[in-house]
Amino acid sequence: MPPLSADTLIALDRAHVWHPYGPMPGTVTPYVVESASGVRLRLAEPVAGGQRELVDGMSSWWAAIHGYRHPVLNEAVREQLGRMSHVMFGGLTHEPAVRLAARLVEITPEPLRHVFLADSGSVAVEVAMKMCLQYWQSIGRPQKRRLLTWRGGYHGDTFHPMSVCDPDGGMHHLWGGVLPGQLFAPEPPAGFDAPLDPEYASQFEELMERHADELAAVIVEPVVQGAGGMRFHSPAYLRMLRELCDRHGVLLVFDEIATGFGRSGALFAADHAGVSPDVMCLGKALTGGYLTLAAALCTSEIADGISRGEMPVLAHGPTFMGNPLACAVANASLDLLLGQDWAVEVKRISSGLSAGLSAASEMPGVRDVRVQGAIGVVQLDHPVDVPAATEAAAREGVWLRPFRDLIYTMPPYVTGDEDVARIAAAVTAAAVAG
Repeated sequence: MPPLSADTLIALDRAHVWHPYGPMPGTVTPYVVESASGVRLRLAEPVAGGQRELVDGMSSWWAAIHGYRHPVLNEAVREQLGRMSHVMFGGLTHEPAVRLAARLVEITPEPLRHVFLADSGSVAVEVAMKMCLQYWQSIGRPQKRRLLTWRGGYHGDTFHPMSVCDPDGGMHHLWGGVLPGQLFAPEPPAGFDAPLDPEYASQFEELMERHADELAAVIVEPVVQGAGGMRFHSPAYLRMLRELCDRHGVLLVFDEIATGFGRSGALFAADHAGVSPDVMCLGKALTGGYLTLAAALCTSEIADGISRGEMPVLAHGPTFMGNPLACAVANASLDLLLGQDWAVEVKRISSGLSAGLSAASEMPGVRDVRVQGAIGVVQLDHPVDVPAATEAAAREGVWLRPFRDLIYTMPPYVTGDEDVARIAAAVTAAAVAG
């Protein structure tokens, strides 16, 4: 078929394509991406300021940590495609999935030993929650069926994950009367380097103690609360959670879908605290942004408990579970990440963002500027004018996707210093326009 013109694509898109977090038909015209390479998106037509190429400041929603069209990842997909693109995972297995599971067990904190491969981050959270609920059901404590989290969180858009997203400030308040009723503690005090607030710890324990008999698990995003507000908190609160969960007989789930694979400055955010959860969710950067894949890892205690229950299986099985193409590129992405000094690259980006965004803290309308690992955030004191902010960033040659009162960036780890500076300038320009 002959390629469609940009105008035709936009017309068909507006008529038929429902974009994430948007109305139907759409009210904002999306940019048409023709191709991508390295850290640049090539557009079908020039946009603001005549730009035809934009540096990707978002890593395609935090997943493309190695950039685009990476030769190693391309080759991994091609090689696997020559063998098989997919085979059902029920009753069958294959090398890419087995290698990936063993690798994830090797690099995640002990005692996570068992890996359930899922299609997306939200599904991995669904599976993690189901693991916790089925564990307590299986060992004879079915009343432990609620979850506790802190406000400001985001765990996905499917139903059970929506129930542990922030019930008021998040995107899912519309479903408040439909979702399971979970328990919410206040947001953890902000600041990666801040000491533990004893009063907060006491209040959290009081809430947990009061509901311990009905609590299956605590679930949080460790260190970085992502789409709920891009807030950073001290690893001390992860140690607090581990101690309280052990004391009160509650499981602990870390949702590392956004933070996993180096984004926060540690390979996993749990590593900042030196603790391990009972269940960990991974996704996004797992395949380097090539294909959708996620995982829920758990301890042997949870797996054994479920396997001794009335239903001695975890009742979940996605059609594309353990997809060989996705697993193959995930293995290649891990080879790339761990075969280099990724921590130095993340620190380099962190330093560049800190320097480039520092002046924004003095700008009118800016409430806060913060950087953690390869994450830079400018928070405004008002909701962002998203179209205006997006266009301002594009004029600087950068793709950004602001939301709520936040203009932020999570660049690929291969972003050079000059492009990091350009991203910081674009964030600042977007803050002025937004």
